Amino acid sequence: MRKPLVVALTALAIAGAGAAPAVAAPERGDSAAPAIQAVNFAGTVALSNCSGSVVRMPDSEDHDPALVLTNGHCLETGFPGPGQVVVDRASSRSFGLLNSAGTRVGTLRANKIVYGTMTDTDAAIYQLTRTYAQIRSTYGINALTLNDTRPAAGTAISVVSGYWKRIYNCSIDGFAHRLKEGGWTWKDSVRYTSSCNTIGGTSGSPVVDQATGKVVAVNNTGNEDGQSCTVNNPCEVDESGNVTVRQGINYAQQTYQFPACFGIGNKLDLSADGCVLPKP
Repeated sequence: MRKPLVVALTALAIAGAGAAPAVAAPERGDSAAPAIQAVNFAGTVALSNCSGSVVRMPDSEDHDPALVLTNGHCLETGFPGPGQVVVDRASSRSFGLLNSAGTRVGTLRANKIVYGTMTDTDAAIYQLTRTYAQIRSTYGINALTLNDTRPAAGTAISVVSGYWKRIYNCSIDGFAHRLKEGGWTWKDSVRYTSSCNTIGGTSGSPVVDQATGKVVAVNNTGNEDGQSCTVNNPCEVDESGNVTVRQGINYAQQTYQFPACFGIGNKLDLSADGCVLPKP
């Protein structure tokens, strides 16, 4: 799990705390890929221990309470255990809102954890005390939209970390049928090409499709030491049970499943048609 680590803090100290936001170089050999769009930091947030973003569903209205997307392992209540799903829990967590340049322009506050789990996926949704219209009126910033279709291999993406104010550009290399890390198992995880060498603190970063500007996944982990299926060293398990370890490769969890589970007023409905998110 990509929470802040000592090595990450050391790397920042070497780079200099006042350094400009860094952007990873495009993957070599991608000259035929679509041109990188102007993905920036607008709508991303910094948590106390992770990254995140203000998001809306495709059918969300301006007067709906705004939502923040991050990882389940970033919850202030600690890691949900395998099989645990957190729903509708009070929260007063604060988030630093960033503008397009990565400057913190304000603080947003949650009133509840709408949904959080580390089972099948590693994601959490907070509800804020402000609506999308109020955030735009105050800060001139729009929410990012969650795509409701599964992304394809080869899609050019940007992983946008509000915690580090850093953008990583790469492509979707493929998908892990199952990704196992410690006691947790995630389904159909996104595997990045090597340019997205994310570090601790990038957990919860939105993974943005460069062609559409929509969020297709949430960044969550990577294999650091080459170990197999241990914490911070996830392994891939295919349909036949074969295990593959890819040291230095990082992963995200898809988010196209979320829109089907949210209805009018951004209300969570885990019994809605098409909602496949794990239930409590």
